Amino acid sequence: MAGSCASVLSAAVLALAGQREAGSAAAPINAVSHWYWGDRAFRQQGPDVLHTALGYATHHSASIFWAALLAWYLHRHPQRNSPAQLALASVATSAIACLVDFRFTPDRLMPGYEHRLSRKALAATYAVFAVGLALGALLTTRRGSARPR
Repeated sequence: MAGSCASVLSAAVLALAGQREAGSAAAPINAVSHWYWGDRAFRQQGPDVLHTALGYATHHSASIFWAALLAWYLHRHPQRNSPAQLALASVATSAIACLVDFRFTPDRLMPGYEHRLSRKALAATYAVFAVGLALGALLTTRRGSARPR
């Protein structure tokens, strides 16, 4: 739940920023597919199955990965499942994701949307990613589970 919320919300920010900054809502998501398609993914403007579908699937998978790490942390520290603690853990997870994405990941596996968007747009994307993680975690814990999925 947390990964899906984070994925959908951050993809919406990517699309809005892409429309404003790159002239295409699909361009930042297309760029994510560069791990498979190479540099031509950075130039793909419009939506298509090859770039957009793979880009979003990759983005969503990465979101699920980061949410799984958040869930692991929250499961190991159930006393930290208050809304404030969920928010703090989500912000920390998003910050770590950003650090890993841009400092410790080989170029071929970096997100790719940094080639199409400004740093301001990237910051907004990771901020909304944190909101999505927190929202999904909160929805999951409210349903009676002690850990987000």
